Amino acid sequence: MQLRNLALACAAAMPALACAQSSVTLYGVIDTGIEYVNHIGAASDSVVRMNTLSGMVPSRWGLRGSEDLGSGMKANFALESGFAPDSGVMNQGGRLFGRQAWVGLSGNWGQVSLGRQYTMLFWAMLDPDILGPNTFGSGSLDSYIPNARADNAVAYKGKFGGLTLGATYSFGRDAVNAGPSPAGTNCAGENPADHSACREWSALVQYETKQFGVAAAYDSIRGAPGAFGGLNTSGKSDDRLSLSAYALFDRTKVGLGWLRRDNDGSATRLSDLWYAGAAYDITPAFNVAGQLYYLRFHGSDNKAMLYALRGTYSFSKRTAVYATAGYINNDGQLGLSVSSGSGGANPAPGGSQLGAMIGLRHVF
Repeated sequence: MQLRNLALACAAAMPALACAQSSVTLYGVIDTGIEYVNHIGAASDSVVRMNTLSGMVPSRWGLRGSEDLGSGMKANFALESGFAPDSGVMNQGGRLFGRQAWVGLSGNWGQVSLGRQYTMLFWAMLDPDILGPNTFGSGSLDSYIPNARADNAVAYKGKFGGLTLGATYSFGRDAVNAGPSPAGTNCAGENPADHSACREWSALVQYETKQFGVAAAYDSIRGAPGAFGGLNTSGKSDDRLSLSAYALFDRTKVGLGWLRRDNDGSATRLSDLWYAGAAYDITPAFNVAGQLYYLRFHGSDNKAMLYALRGTYSFSKRTAVYATAGYINNDGQLGLSVSSGSGGANPAPGGSQLGAMIGLRHVF
């Protein structure tokens, strides 16, 4: 009856209007496994545990949809929820749709969207960072990289041939108090008394062909009183400049990049993160990927080298098993954990650490 009434309503509509076609897709990924990490804390303990945050990729489910409005214009939306498969709880500080929650309009000119969404740093590093959000990867050295999202954001992204241009602006980048961590940094913004409080902006210039891509992006987040990460005033910012590139060959993908960070919330403001990696399809079902990362803080002895390797066997387009391992060597007073998959596993300052994981991923 409801479908019949809808059809009658469409038929009775003004001639200048058309009943648009719309679609909604349910999708998701479940990815977890068993992880081993050694040399934890001053006692050099070890742990075997179920991974919480990310194996190959973070687990999530979502809804995305679009409606054809005619004349090349569409209405689009995405609602995406991150969850921990070991316990079923929601990630991203307990948000229901903590990964994405936006609505937008798109056309030949690009897309404008409103809500919680990725910043342009995410899109700039998506292809060059070969291992991406792997539990042993760039997130171990800079946890913002796999969590580059902003609340209350207006975004534009347009693709014109091989050129992509994009930008975001957030009126209050993080309204969830669940930190200090990228899941919630207690910086809601939208403050009438302080218009700079908790603002975020980013910009992207990217050029891609079928064989390669290069990208430059800038991402800046502002602080406010009570914000985590040392950004306790709106005059302080944490800025990242990313330059990266990737290339595709017959069965190989290579990527490299440089990330300069200028963080007013840190005692050592300036740091550089270099990374280079490759992935190779040994067979259509079996892929091997590896990456090297080097993090260095200016004017300090603090630095770290991270080596990561992963092998993946795909039973189908949807289901795969994998084994991954990582080794980190910290210098100075730095004590970064090799694993970004779960918290509470940092080595002693200046310590080294080995991690290994066997996991299962299913895409639906």
